[in-house]
Amino acid sequence: MVIGIIKEEDQRAALSPDVVKQFVNAGNEVLVEQGTGETVWFGDSDYQNVGAKVASTADEVFKSVDVLVSLWPLSEEQWTKLKSEAVLVSNFSPYVDSTIPDMLQQLDFTVFSMDMIPRTTLAQSMDVLSSMASIAGYQAVLEAAQVLPRYFPMLSTAAGTVAPAKVLVLGAGVAGLQAIATAKRLGARVEAFDTRAAAKQEVESLGAKFVEVEGATDDTSAGGYGVDQTDEYKSKQRATIAEKAASSDVIITTAQVRGPKAPLLITRKMVEGMKPGSVIVDLAASTGGNCELTENARTVRHNNVTIIGDSNLAAKVSLNATQLFSKNVYNFLNIMITEGRFEPDWDNVIIKESCIARPELVDA
Repeated sequence: MVIGIIKEEDQRAALSPDVVKQFVNAGNEVLVEQGTGETVWFGDSDYQNVGAKVASTADEVFKSVDVLVSLWPLSEEQWTKLKSEAVLVSNFSPYVDSTIPDMLQQLDFTVFSMDMIPRTTLAQSMDVLSSMASIAGYQAVLEAAQVLPRYFPMLSTAAGTVAPAKVLVLGAGVAGLQAIATAKRLGARVEAFDTRAAAKQEVESLGAKFVEVEGATDDTSAGGYGVDQTDEYKSKQRATIAEKAASSDVIITTAQVRGPKAPLLITRKMVEGMKPGSVIVDLAASTGGNCELTENARTVRHNNVTIIGDSNLAAKVSLNATQLFSKNVYNFLNIMITEGRFEPDWDNVIIKESCIARPELVDA
């Protein structure tokens, strides 16, 4: 079986040399487009030294591979260059655009979306959302620290004492918890809010204060995601967040739900009530943002508050992000490839839920 990767418009690579070596040792061939790893400091020779072959163009990869792994979905033009019955593994985000599975189903490919792998204990080693979210939470705090016109830690100097910065984290999932831990390590005073009751213990274990709003909808069956809340709860939530935002120097927003749009947590009025020089880093920017004024992939300033909209912050830590993504992919494909043959067990819940298109289902 030939597994391939191409050079993409991203600072990461889809597979690292150490994971390529594992695929090769398991009896597979790996084809890598020339220059694929240059943004991660991997040269073509690094891939060749572990047994991969280097192709001069992406088209050469497309016509040869049985399995193509990519960080981002291919364009329609690129799909036409793949050989029939190829397997595509990428992040298609069908929960953002529900038309994607129907479109892909018309193609002669088996398609897996890594971001649809169920967030269960058995699938933890394949969970790219958690891997990338952890890095994004860390990087979000560093981005804020670069912009904030004050120290994060408390400092006592001969000229006086500098109070620590106040950081508010909205959403205490994987990204939020990493943001809390990073902000605490930098010496900030940290508060965190989440609708999920189970998050309180995790937040407090990191030394942050948990902001509670009573009356949240039960979320035990949501698979680790937030759920939609009642209007009454949302009203209480807005009032509490507005109060906390007014005294915060930095707000990190990470709240996502399985759907096309992220929940709105920070309104224009809340931003206008924040202190001059404050910073908001919105990790939900690609799905509309948790802040009303967020613009995806842009940094904007409103009323002397800087708002950084970036859902791809993990890519800025390109080496570790590549390593973790690669290992997630290896663990995922490893349950479907046996002695160089693609043999998925369609009764396996991980495989079944992550597959968003199969040729066998077109006429079913």
